[in-house]
Amino acid sequence: MSIVDSLFYTKDHEWAKIEGENATIGITDFAQGALGDITFIDLPKVGALLSQSKFCATVESVKAASDVYAPLSGEVLKVNTQLSTQPELVNLSAYDQGWFAIIKISDIAEKDKLMTASQYKVYVQELSK
Repeated sequence: MSIVDSLFYTKDHEWAKIEGENATIGITDFAQGALGDITFIDLPKVGALLSQSKFCATVESVKAASDVYAPLSGEVLKVNTQLSTQPELVNLSAYDQGWFAIIKISDIAEKDKLMTASQYKVYVQELSK
């Protein structure tokens, strides 16, 4: 399982890569591993306003459908359209090719509610016990 040091994480296994006033978001390697082979992703629409910890997308796999929650609040600037025809990119590359959306962050202070990579590692280790 891969955890990227430069990202921030939620307890629901989403990640955010914060770059200035924007953030790229997606689900973690742990999440995609738990879901199994991903078969469909319903992404948010460009222009949608996301709220931290609220529903923003759905991931369907051979095992189950799962809701995805926004790690930060903001407006969706871009979505990864490749995922509509290649949802397996999340399984292959959760942090690079498998990103879900880029948002313009509306409240950077929300970052303080997210876990650092080292905190997320401890959290996942506790879940695995």
